[in-house]
Amino acid sequence: MDKALSDSLFPCIDRVLELINKTESEKDDIVIGIDGSSGAGKSCLAELLVNYCDCNVIHMDDFFLQPRQRTAARLKEPGGNIDYERFQSEVINNLKSNREFCYRIYDCSKAALTDWVKVIPKKINIIEGVYSMHPLWNHIYDIKIFLTVKDDIQLERIRKRNGDQMLKRFVQEWIPLENQYFEYFKIAQLCDIVIDTSALKSSV
Repeated sequence: MDKALSDSLFPCIDRVLELINKTESEKDDIVIGIDGSSGAGKSCLAELLVNYCDCNVIHMDDFFLQPRQRTAARLKEPGGNIDYERFQSEVINNLKSNREFCYRIYDCSKAALTDWVKVIPKKINIIEGVYSMHPLWNHIYDIKIFLTVKDDIQLERIRKRNGDQMLKRFVQEWIPLENQYFEYFKIAQLCDIVIDTSALKSSV
């Protein structure tokens, strides 16, 4: 986790906690979605919330496409850069069951499914990452949060976090696909809270 960015998110946390507290009084269980640009601080915000709430955090990064799924047709599809079939079957179909369930992690560095993650039922569940508000399941969320960041700051954060070589892949492949998804489905406009993290400090 980027500690400096996480610390800088503290001024924003009150808005989120206020909405969580209000929703808790109205519902038996809560599902929170945190979507937004790469490098905007989605994982940092989710980890911050763990300090305040007894919750599960499920990462969309664990559901990127396996090599055999990366067809030209699939990558042209808005929101198609995620294994939405597996996410639907392993997570969404089980999330409200009030029973334990498991899902597999896709490790991009190994290009393979690896460990299983066990999810124990809790009142609050957070799904964070790009594509978390895919229209196949965005109806499940009680709270929707979108993080955005200016282009130049985004690229600098990614470069510091992932290195120059990976930055090229973000610029050439992943960021265009993310932006296509955001624009096509108007993700930010669907959210309860939109936070621009451009002014927040990052140490990575």
